[in-house]
Amino acid sequence: MTDRFRTVEVSDPAASFDGLSFMTVKSASLGMRADITFYLPPLEQQPKDMPLLVLLHGVYGSHWAWALKGSAHVTAARLIGEGALPPIAIAMPSDGLWGDGSGYVAHAEQDFEHWIIDDVPAAARELSASVTENSPLLIAGLSMGGFAALRFAGKYPQLFTAAAAHSAITDVAELDALIAETRARWSTDQTDKTVLGALTAASAPLPPIRFDCGLQDAYLEPNRALHHDLDALGIEHIYAEAKGGHDWGYWSREIEKTLRFFGRQLQQQELRK
Repeated sequence: MTDRFRTVEVSDPAASFDGLSFMTVKSASLGMRADITFYLPPLEQQPKDMPLLVLLHGVYGSHWAWALKGSAHVTAARLIGEGALPPIAIAMPSDGLWGDGSGYVAHAEQDFEHWIIDDVPAAARELSASVTENSPLLIAGLSMGGFAALRFAGKYPQLFTAAAAHSAITDVAELDALIAETRARWSTDQTDKTVLGALTAASAPLPPIRFDCGLQDAYLEPNRALHHDLDALGIEHIYAEAKGGHDWGYWSREIEKTLRFFGRQLQQQELRK
């Protein structure tokens, strides 16, 4: 038992590989156990207040997807070695495993948003002494996870150093074609329904934002519309398109651009100190 979690189970370091660790905690936000895959660089590379990236999966996925389908940790390790990214920890949580996808929003019975916002960073601090309350926090995701990452940037702008998304769902109604369950018990706050609603409701300056979409992706037009709406409102962001669809071939390639973007933001933050 810890101050935040009633139970914590962590994989044996002797059985780990490629810097990956696996953790199961009992989350008060969810009222149940939930899983996180972590990547940590070698201990000798870890700085004090090491930045933490929370990387979110899409519908049907789970905590292992970004590592074992997208090789995100392998790309991060390479960029750290090249000096394009400072040593960072990566937390890759499940979305809480509600139905086909929780949307990472609060439901009447469970709070999938605060599982990510509160519990996941706390679990990272349990795992590594190099991750602290002062660690810069980054967030990114794909599809449903991109929807969450961009919304959280608007809802918690002072919490994040930067945010990014790949192939993001931009309106929660787009999930209806993907999930078998009803959203009747989900939050109906405007900041939980659309990315634009969350970003325009921000109570403080937004963190730097980057998002992209594949040219063969079914969500290309909604992403273009979000880009144009943000431009019209004068909300700074980076938007990019590249060849590819709504699949791991695209995401495992494009995550490098997100990590390089985060590397630049962390470098600029360090220079401002």
